[in-house]
Amino acid sequence: MAWTTSDIPDLTGKNAVVTGPTIGGIGYFIARGLAAAGARVILAGRSWEKLDDAAAALTEEVPGASLDRVALDLASLQAVRAGAEAIAAATFDGGGPLHLLVNNAGVMATPQARTVDDLDLQMATNHFGPFLLTGLLLEPLAESGEGRIVTMSSMMHRMARKAPLGFPTVQVGRYSPWNVYSQSKLANLLFTYELQRRLEKAGLPVAAYAAHPGLASSQLMANGASRTMIAPIASIGEAAVRAMAQTPEAGAWPALMAATFPDLEPGTYVGPGGGLEGRGAPKPVSSSRLARDREAARALWELSEQTTGVSYP
Repeated sequence: MAWTTSDIPDLTGKNAVVTGPTIGGIGYFIARGLAAAGARVILAGRSWEKLDDAAAALTEEVPGASLDRVALDLASLQAVRAGAEAIAAATFDGGGPLHLLVNNAGVMATPQARTVDDLDLQMATNHFGPFLLTGLLLEPLAESGEGRIVTMSSMMHRMARKAPLGFPTVQVGRYSPWNVYSQSKLANLLFTYELQRRLEKAGLPVAAYAAHPGLASSQLMANGASRTMIAPIASIGEAAVRAMAQTPEAGAWPALMAATFPDLEPGTYVGPGGGLEGRGAPKPVSSSRLARDREAARALWELSEQTTGVSYP
């Protein structure tokens, strides 16, 4: 039988962090699914206004939902550190350790931009920020004795022809928003697989998973990719996505399965089970050969440690 949200177990007493929970987005529906199962959910995002709106909407949809809010900008390493401290404080105040971290927030094919740390915006938001956040929250996750980390990747990781192993503050050659996005999504998988190997070697009671939403009609197209296209093409692209895509709610299912399914093997990648992984009920799926390259994963890990200043586990 296919997995459905009715298979989410009772999460009462569990503490979870979901990044990027803006109303209407995939992160919002991940947070809703966890809150409906009884988890205390810490919503982590850049805008207090959007966090307040998401909390209000979730409370209306899930009466009695236990929610907290933390400001977190993944594009700034300093902001990630401050956000991790706030998350640790929020879990402590709420009682008990952290059980789940869902690295959902991201940007897609944005125009070329550098962050305050002189990193590419896409690589910072999609990989380096989550890498740092995960490392800073690893201790409270381990304290739960059953921690889980779920990182959102994409089918687009298969379009990457090489891992992003260049010096991150140096831009080489012409900038291609889609190539960089594909590499950042490849980085999510290289990170997840390497993280799981390191967790096992360290004997920590934490498991790493990855997920992808398939072809979901999320806000990433409008907020990022469409801005790199001329207007007529952008309109056609958005219309095509809306016609073929599943809803953001369905796009959240793979991450919810990865976050909660008790019998899922650590290190599993979850995505939609039908339509070339574009839509449908979630199930374990495969990744590209490059995503399984252990040497590339090790090199990316070392580069990420140097870039973020955090070393773990």
